[in-house]
Amino acid sequence: MGVAAGPIRVVVAKPGLDGHDRGAKVIARALRDAGMEVIYTGLHQTPEQIVDTAIQEDADAIGLSILSGAHNTLFAAVIALLKERDAEDILVFGGGIIPEEDIPPLKEKGVAAIFTPGATTTSIVDWVRENVRQPAASGG
Repeated sequence: MGVAAGPIRVVVAKPGLDGHDRGAKVIARALRDAGMEVIYTGLHQTPEQIVDTAIQEDADAIGLSILSGAHNTLFAAVIALLKERDAEDILVFGGGIIPEEDIPPLKEKGVAAIFTPGATTTSIVDWVRENVRQPAASGG
């Protein structure tokens, strides 16, 4: 299918049992203001629902916001499902209350970036612009 033209498409999701989505909404709005298409899935999504949405919406990236402490399990589940469904080209990034020492193992599992509570929306928008949907190395 080649590289999709048009705006970068990002699914912003709140997996697990978090009842608080202010951060996710702030990020969704910032990405939208930057000209991206944002699909916000709302609260209490399972990894399966998030991956389904991303594939149906032809998303370029999935942004997960996790405050519940279940980030290790939830990120791993989303990445495993993307692999299983041959959709590993969808980048996974995340943010929330994630202890510093958990970040390197998450990146090893395939999480492209983690933004902790101090991250600015500008830094997240810039990261998405720089890392999502880069031309393939094949001269694309």
